[in-house]
Amino acid sequence: MNETEFNLLDEPWIRVMDDNCQIKEVSLTDALLNAHKYKALKGEMPTQDIVILRLMLAIVHTVFSRVDADGNEAELEEEDDAVDRWESLWNNRKIPEKPVREYFEKWHERFWLFHPERPFGQMAGLDTRDYDVQKLNGEILQSDNKKRVFSPYSGEAKHKMSFAQAARWLMALNGFTDMGTKKPNPKKPGWLADIGTLYVVGDNLFDTIMLNYVPLYPDGEFRKECPIWEKDTIVIVGNKLLPIPDNRSELYTALPRKVLLIKDVNCVRVFKVTAGDYFETENAFIEPMTAWKKVIDKKKEFYMPFKHDSEKQLWREFSSILMQSENHDTELAEVVKWTNFLCKKRIIKHGYVFSISTIGLSFGDLFKSLVKHVYFDSLEMNAQILSEVGRGYREEIKFEISRCEELAKKIGNLAWNIYLASGGNKNSKPKDIGSILDTKSQLYYRLDIPFRSWLSSLDPENDDKLEKFEQWQNTAKRITLDLGRELVAAVDDTAMVGHMIDETIYSASKAYNIFLRDVSKIYQKI
Repeated sequence: MNETEFNLLDEPWIRVMDDNCQIKEVSLTDALLNAHKYKALKGEMPTQDIVILRLMLAIVHTVFSRVDADGNEAELEEEDDAVDRWESLWNNRKIPEKPVREYFEKWHERFWLFHPERPFGQMAGLDTRDYDVQKLNGEILQSDNKKRVFSPYSGEAKHKMSFAQAARWLMALNGFTDMGTKKPNPKKPGWLADIGTLYVVGDNLFDTIMLNYVPLYPDGEFRKECPIWEKDTIVIVGNKLLPIPDNRSELYTALPRKVLLIKDVNCVRVFKVTAGDYFETENAFIEPMTAWKKVIDKKKEFYMPFKHDSEKQLWREFSSILMQSENHDTELAEVVKWTNFLCKKRIIKHGYVFSISTIGLSFGDLFKSLVKHVYFDSLEMNAQILSEVGRGYREEIKFEISRCEELAKKIGNLAWNIYLASGGNKNSKPKDIGSILDTKSQLYYRLDIPFRSWLSSLDPENDDKLEKFEQWQNTAKRITLDLGRELVAAVDDTAMVGHMIDETIYSASKAYNIFLRDVSKIYQKI
C-alpha cells in the first residue's frame, strides 16, 4: 500500500436510517453534523452500530472537553460547567458545525482508511498471513474449511468488500472480535465482547449520541481526552496487559487487534489480523456502557462487568440495569446514572421516551473462540421512570417481574406434574426434561410483548398507578392461565386418570387444580 485512499471524514461509509426509514451511506462528518436528521445508525449488524457510535462519542468527548458549542476555547474544569455544556448542546438540537469542522480539518490526515503509515484503525506494515474477507464479514464469519449454510452472500460477493463495507466491519472487529485469531492467540476477546454493553437510544441519532455522552467521570475529575488518532505513534505489542485508559475517547478508539486491510482495485479481498493488547476488566469504571457486579474472591472485593444473559429478555434484568442495589452488590452503568441525573434535573423533559439497549456476544466454548450468539435487546420507557417521581414505579415494576418469575415456576410445576401423571420417572430432575424448560420459555415468550408494551405506556406523572399495575397483573394472570389450560388440554386419557407414585396419585386434573391455587396465591387481590 503506497498511496492514501478513502478518507472516512469525506467518503460515505456509515449506514444510517432517515425519517422515511430509508437506509443510506454517509461520511463520518455527515453522520455527526446531520445526526438530528437521521433516526439511527443502521449497519448490517448492531455490532457495527455500537462501535461506530463510540467512535462518534470519542469525537464529541474530545471536541467539547476543549471548546464550547460556539467553538471558543473553554476546557471543562467544574461539574456545573460540564452539565451546562451538555444542556446547551442538547437544547441546540444538533451537533454544532463550526467546532467539529475545525477539529476535522486539523486531524483530516489521520482518517485515511488506506495510508502507508497511519491507516485508520489498523497497523501499517503488519506481516502475518492473509485471510479472505469472508472471515471479516460478521454476517457470515466463514472460514476456508467450513462453509456457511444459508449464507446471505454467495459467489464472488463472499470474497470481496467495498471500501465502505470493509470500514464498517473493521470497526466491528475491533470491538467484538472473539479469541479465534491465529497465533499468537489473544488472551482476551475484544473489549465489547468482554463486557455487558449497555447504552441509551433516543428519538434520533443526535439524541442517542447525547444520551451516551457522559462528560463527568466517576471520580469527579476531568481528563485530557486523547483518541488514538491524536497519538504521535501507535505501539501495540500484542497480548500485553495494559492499564485501562484514563479517558473515554482513548478507550473508545483502542485497538484490541492488529489488523490491516489489503487494498485491491476498488475493493478489499484479504486482510491481516493478529492479537493486540488488552485491558483488565476488574474495576474498570472508566467504561460507562456496562453495569457492574460485585465479586468476592479470597476476601478480596472487586467489580466485574455485568454480562447479560443472551437467553433472557432484557426486562427480566430490569432491577440489575436500572436500580441501584442497597448493598451495592451491583452498580449501575454510568450512562444509566447520567440519564437518571438528567431526568431528575428535568433537563430531559417530561414525556420523553427512550430505550435502554444491550448488545454482546455469548461464546460456545471455554476459550471464547466460538461465538454462540450475537444478542441484542432493547427496552423502551418514559424518562420519568428514572426520575424521583418514578421511584415507586421502579419498585413496583421490580415486584411485578418477580411475580412473573413465580408464574414461570408454577407453570413449570404444572408441566412436571403432568409429566409424572403421564408415567414419567419421579427421579428425573425437572431441569433435565426439556419440555418443562420449554414451558417456562413459552410463558416468558407470551409475556414478552405485552410487558414491553405496558412498560412503555407508563407515565408516572399522569397515570392512575393502581389502575396501571392492576392492568398488567390481569394480563399476566390471563396469559399464564391460558397456557396452563392448553397444557392440560393436550394430555391423553392416561394422564387424566393418573399414576400412583410412592403412594401418591399424580393426575393432570389434580395438577391443574394445584396450579390454579398457586396462581391465585400470587395474585390474591385480583
